Amino acid sequence: MKALRYEDGRLELAETDAPRAGATGEAVVRVTLAGICNTDVEIARGYAGFEGTLGHEFVGVVESAPDGSLVGRRVVGEINAGCGRCELCAAGDARHCPRRTVLGIVGRDGAFAQYLSLPVVNLLVVPDEVEDARAVFAEPLAAACGIMERVEIRRDTRVAVVGDGKLGLLSAQAVRAQTGAAVTLVGKHENKLSIARARGVETVLVEDLPQGRAGAFDVVVEASGAAAGFALAVGLTRPRGVLVLKSTFHGATEIDAARIVVDEISVVGSRCGRFAPALELLARDAVDVASLVTEEFPLTDGLRAMQRATESGVLKVLLKP
Repeated sequence: MKALRYEDGRLELAETDAPRAGATGEAVVRVTLAGICNTDVEIARGYAGFEGTLGHEFVGVVESAPDGSLVGRRVVGEINAGCGRCELCAAGDARHCPRRTVLGIVGRDGAFAQYLSLPVVNLLVVPDEVEDARAVFAEPLAAACGIMERVEIRRDTRVAVVGDGKLGLLSAQAVRAQTGAAVTLVGKHENKLSIARARGVETVLVEDLPQGRAGAFDVVVEASGAAAGFALAVGLTRPRGVLVLKSTFHGATEIDAARIVVDEISVVGSRCGRFAPALELLARDAVDVASLVTEEFPLTDGLRAMQRATESGVLKVLLKP
């Protein structure tokens, strides 16, 4: 099969063996659509030391599985595959299994290919009303929903999200849709902010942020991926508020520890979320993902698609095997 692979420091479209049926508990999925995210771009720059087929955002059709009832069904898949033996896996949550593989990120070939393999327990059937172009957002939207796993947000909670990229837009919409809380999205691009504003999210450009908003929010989500965004997020958090970190940063990031200590700010990390809440939001069209798609490429143009995903102003680039 064809696959977009990173090997020996090079990204290339290659011919590689397709996964085969028969691995214990594993299903083979024919990929119908995949999404490029910033993590894929960074891996192709050498981040995390991964080698193999990239990609972890996908929707596809089950070709073979130990559970025959899944064959022919459209599915998405949670990306962390646990060992199945540790305490975390026994509790039904492999996201922090110390021996996990992660689709297209750690020890497991990913979704930028014609086929992939995942444990059956990782697969969720896509509702009929959610077409592929929206279902492919299940993974990043699940990450946004994961915020609510890490911190309690009620209708009267004042929430700010810093960053108007894909993750910031999804986070602001997901918090608003799931909790009914008032959400303010802070960003640098009016055209991106307008996507969230159309779904009931207050928006404000960074340069127009009033001084009176400093320390005004109970929960602040940092989703900019930039050191300046982190500093802004700290400044927006009220004393004894919660700062949720959704971004990962390269190298060292300066932290105003004194502000965090003096204001007793709780700092919480948030990574992967569960897919069921994301599919529920997609099924009731509670989040606009269509406006996030910039362009779609065939897998054979995968190198050009990856380059396009790095360009300024681009949101989501999709790959179609």
